[in-house]
Amino acid sequence: MDIEAYLKRDYIIKLIIESGTRVDGRAFTDTRPVEVTKGYAVDKAPGSAIVKLGDTVVLAGVSMDVGEPYPDQPTSGVMTTSAELRPMASPTFETGPPREDAIELARVVDRGIRESGAIDVEKLFIEEEKVWMVFIDIHILDYNGNLIDAAGLASIAALRDARMPKYEDGKVVRGEWAGKLPLTCTPIPTTFAKIRDKILADPTLDEEYAMDARLTVATTDTLNALQKGGVGKFTAEEVESIVDMAFEKAGDLRKKVEG
Repeated sequence: MDIEAYLKRDYIIKLIIESGTRVDGRAFTDTRPVEVTKGYAVDKAPGSAIVKLGDTVVLAGVSMDVGEPYPDQPTSGVMTTSAELRPMASPTFETGPPREDAIELARVVDRGIRESGAIDVEKLFIEEEKVWMVFIDIHILDYNGNLIDAAGLASIAALRDARMPKYEDGKVVRGEWAGKLPLTCTPIPTTFAKIRDKILADPTLDEEYAMDARLTVATTDTLNALQKGGVGKFTAEEVESIVDMAFEKAGDLRKKVEG
């Protein structure tokens, strides 16, 4: 941690613990405003969406191609997720191969979608040894904390926007569509940070400098996935409280994604 990050961490901890307030004035359980725009790159991808979570901005695109299924799931389509941390989004992001935090971001977003069964992968079967492959590409445009929620919301919004390319005579017909991507539900990620003994919803970048641990909860009408980050610990009571808050907040977020 550099000196600037260390000073921010010290300031945030004192503010939250001693004053019981956040820099932006939110209550500990409040999230930042969310804007969801689907079809943002309609000419470039079968599905896309851009999400603004406070000052964090993430673009997700969905592309599709025909490929081979996994050997143990010969009649199921395939989904993969990747993330790119663009240098223009933050001075801490660098060009080059995917960084560890980009890989983790893609993995957490992927898990929330995959464990919910959001994509009906059985309907992506074409014929023997041929299935549709769904690629989710996440691009960070502006980083001010909580990339997981912004990227997860953008990804599921892009999936809901996605159209199936036409497949004819053994070939994908680009620019022609055969219907919407088959979806079963809308999983919603919600992330909470722990700073000392305080739990904060939707942490900003400065709060991430100060957090001891992070817990992301993906929900539909049931609990789909939990993902912890950081070196700190959560008590059983804290986890139960966080899960309850996740279900509560997911309702309004789901309306924005589905709207």
